[in-house]
Amino acid sequence: MAILFFSKGIRFSISNKSRISKTIQNLIKNEKKKEGDISFTFCSDSFLLDINKKFLRHNTLTDIITFQYPADKLSGEIFISIPRVRENAKKFNVSIQQELYRVIIHGVLHLCGYTDKNNSDKAMMSKREDYYLKRAAIK
Repeated sequence: MAILFFSKGIRFSISNKSRISKTIQNLIKNEKKKEGDISFTFCSDSFLLDINKKFLRHNTLTDIITFQYPADKLSGEIFISIPRVRENAKKFNVSIQQELYRVIIHGVLHLCGYTDKNNSDKAMMSKREDYYLKRAAIK
């Protein structure tokens, strides 16, 4: 399994790569999935908006877009807007690190098959996010 981190259209690097990688590996194991390759690209709003328009035909800003690869292992690409993470951290009165970890976990949960299309699904995803944040002791 490889967990890779990149940035596009923004200067950003994630700290504690080994800690978040371990959290991701534990999440995948706990969700009873097979580990594959996951790449995270931290990007600008404009970069993610272009992806949103091109692939999902949405003309809105978002904090995350997840693409799952069809495979027998959990694999995919996760794109995260750092300006959205910063804005949401301020909005929800949490640290940028906590919000970033939440969004990362959110993306991996999407790869595991969780959705957030309705209120019930959103509540379940939020509960799982909280569970994995607590296990990782992210404050």
